[in-house]
Amino acid sequence: MIIKLLTQNKRVFCKGMSTLNYDSLQSNFKTIVPALSAGKHKGSAGRIGVIGGSEEYTGAPYFSGISALKLGADLVHVFCHSKAATVIKSYSPDLIVHPLLDKENAVDQITLWLNRLHCLVVGPGLGREENTLRTVTELIVKCKELNMPLIIDADGLFLIAKNPKIIKNHSNVILTPNVMEYRNLFSENPNIYENTDIIVLEKGANDKVHINGQVVEFPEGGSNRRCGGQGDILSGCLATFYSWALEAKVSNPGPISCAAASLLTKTCNKLAFEKHGRSMLASDMIPEIHNVFVKFFEK
Repeated sequence: MIIKLLTQNKRVFCKGMSTLNYDSLQSNFKTIVPALSAGKHKGSAGRIGVIGGSEEYTGAPYFSGISALKLGADLVHVFCHSKAATVIKSYSPDLIVHPLLDKENAVDQITLWLNRLHCLVVGPGLGREENTLRTVTELIVKCKELNMPLIIDADGLFLIAKNPKIIKNHSNVILTPNVMEYRNLFSENPNIYENTDIIVLEKGANDKVHINGQVVEFPEGGSNRRCGGQGDILSGCLATFYSWALEAKVSNPGPISCAAASLLTKTCNKLAFEKHGRSMLASDMIPEIHNVFVKFFEK
């Protein structure tokens, strides 16, 4: 079973499949970045959605959304709880905020937007309120019907751990667990990824990507500062990279996007820590995105 391969935490390869390694993934970074052109229109470089944001947690969807924009996505829509909407709007006028998650017709209203989006991040600041999780479960099922690419993080992973069947047979899903989330996902559901193409970006000192029994370990990076919000930044960047890679029709778009998002996020963390030390916050990483992107990804 794939679960047995994934939990070995080392490189493993499936017979009959081409092997992956970090160098091969990194060599494709610049090939997925869309060229800037006067002939393109608003939205050509990515329309990203974020499902998250509750009364208690408003920063997480902001970090995810603003990171996607700073990386180069053209538009970001945040679908949140009505009590979170005004707060999230106050953080940035660049985010399009929809106060829908707690509405009775939330699924129908959000579904109207899905065909306009290239990738959806599910989980930042979502919370664990029962009605909200029920709504998000229905939305994930809708996304599977539409083959909508998904990045699932934070409380979205809590939802998947409780009900892993909702992503079964969805071919465009990347899960982004940290150490504890990874343990919860796999210990609770030993058969969750058997015979699937689900991609897992396991976050840690050395990030790892798992797909079809293969495990590629990325170089160590970042700093020892563990402030909240860094995973949300990664999720937004990953959604943008993934939408670009799918549009570019490269081989292994998921692993390439995971490697790119990992490198960018860890490098931003390192640079911010060099400037701010222990006082570094996730918001200090946002201004670093542009220079890191130019260094590693710009054509």
